[in-house]
Amino acid sequence: MFYSLFTTLLDLVICAFLLRVLLQLVKANFYNPISQLIWKVTQPVVMPLVRLVPRIRNIDTPAVLMLAVVAVLDIWIVASIYGQGLEFSQMLGLAALKVISLGLRIYILSLLVVTILSWVGPGVSNPAANVLWSLTEPVLKPVRRVIPLVAGLDLSPIPVMILFQALDTWMRTLLGLFH
Repeated sequence: MFYSLFTTLLDLVICAFLLRVLLQLVKANFYNPISQLIWKVTQPVVMPLVRLVPRIRNIDTPAVLMLAVVAVLDIWIVASIYGQGLEFSQMLGLAALKVISLGLRIYILSLLVVTILSWVGPGVSNPAANVLWSLTEPVLKPVRRVIPLVAGLDLSPIPVMILFQALDTWMRTLLGLFH
C-alpha cells in the first residue's frame, strides 16, 4: 500500500513538471487559472535553478532538469525496493521512458475530455477546456487535414488516442515493474 501511494505521488510530481514544460511549449495562456496552478506548484522547486540553468529558447530548462531528476529518483526508489541494481545510464533510459509514458497518458486523457466537450458542448469556454485545447490542438491540427468533420463531429482525436494508447502500452511493457 505504501509503495503504490508513494509511486502515485511521484507520478503526480512528474506530471506537474511535465505539464509545466508542455504548456510552455504549446504557448498556453499563462494567465489561465490551470496554468497558474501548475506554475505555482512547481515554481518553488524550479526557482533556485533559474539562476544556474539558462532557458533555451522557449524551453523551460530548469523545469526539464527537475522533471529528469524526479523521474530518475522514481526509478531509483523502485529499483531499490525491488533489489535491482541499475547503472545510471539505465536509470536515465527508464526515466525517459517513464516521462514519455506519462506524457502519452496525459494526452490520452486530454484528448478524451476535448472529444467529449466538442460533442456535448461545442463552443463552451472555461479555463480547463482552454488549457486542454491549447495542449491538444498542435497534435490534432495535422490529423484534421486528413479526417474532416463528420456530421459536425470532430473525429480526429480518436485515431490519435488509439495511436497514443498503443505507444503507451509498448512503453509500459518496456518499463516493466517501473511503470
